[in-house]
Amino acid sequence: MPEASPHEDLQAVEQLKTAYDQIVAEIGKVIIGQREIVDQLLIALLCGGHCLLVGVPGLAKTLLISTLARALDLSFSRIQFTPDLMPSDITGTELLEEDQTTGHKAFRFVKGPLFANIILADEINRTPPKTQAALLQAMQEHEVTAGGGTFRLEEPFFVLATQNPIEQEGTYPLPEAQLDRFIFNLWIDYPTREEERAIVKATTGAQTHDVQPVINAEQIRNLQQLIRKVPVADHIVDHAVDLVRKTRPQNTDTSIANMLRWGAGPRASQCLILGAKARAVLSGRYAPSIDDVSFVAKPVLRHRLVTNFNAEAEGITPVDLIDQLLKE
Repeated sequence: MPEASPHEDLQAVEQLKTAYDQIVAEIGKVIIGQREIVDQLLIALLCGGHCLLVGVPGLAKTLLISTLARALDLSFSRIQFTPDLMPSDITGTELLEEDQTTGHKAFRFVKGPLFANIILADEINRTPPKTQAALLQAMQEHEVTAGGGTFRLEEPFFVLATQNPIEQEGTYPLPEAQLDRFIFNLWIDYPTREEERAIVKATTGAQTHDVQPVINAEQIRNLQQLIRKVPVADHIVDHAVDLVRKTRPQNTDTSIANMLRWGAGPRASQCLILGAKARAVLSGRYAPSIDDVSFVAKPVLRHRLVTNFNAEAEGITPVDLIDQLLKE
């Protein structure tokens, strides 16, 4: 495929801005509010990353993700993670089949629910580490190995894992090293009173809404390549790198060093820049600004900071520390 010219790239940015407005409108037919979450999901998709969504039951996490899949004309698969779920239940399994004409027996790989564009990994922390690892390997490599063969996953491949923050009994929390695989950690909050009133009126009537697809898988793959080509000024890169470095306890000149046990690694800096690029393009701009970095700072850093006893004793959360760094 020949590389696009700069003029074609500029046209693609303008087309994406139009498509973005249409996607938001289509999702808005079903989902009321949650505009910031929708923006962050689209940014993560364009970056080729995965998201961890945290929210109490009943906040329409599943409905939001399935609606997004329809608006993007992508295949959608929901996997309910339970304590007895095995890796083969999500990746697929080999079946022994007999050819009726020759009588010859051979193994055939039957693909699991992981072979879709958008995967909803519902309550990922309810399944044992062995099954978590199978999903996380697929997220990293975009492929599944089974029976001596390697099978590529469909592109774009976008995993949205959910966690319930209030019911932690019988769960297997994701280790920090595995949390780092997620580009964003999104917290879905309760709706405002007006939004909740609109939700109740919309969902207790007879009217249904048909979501129309706006862009397809091939267009999304091209847009993911476009994001990589967006230029970034050196001072924006410096800002992102300095922000991440200030989260590390070894960096004693920062005001939050005594509140942290562990800070963010270089992957966080990469995610900040990629996220800033995607937000700029979604807004119809051709280069990211410091505001774009600040917009993605919380979802990028929230799950990469580990607070120590000092912070916990004072009731200070990672988000409080990120807010403090952004103000500085």
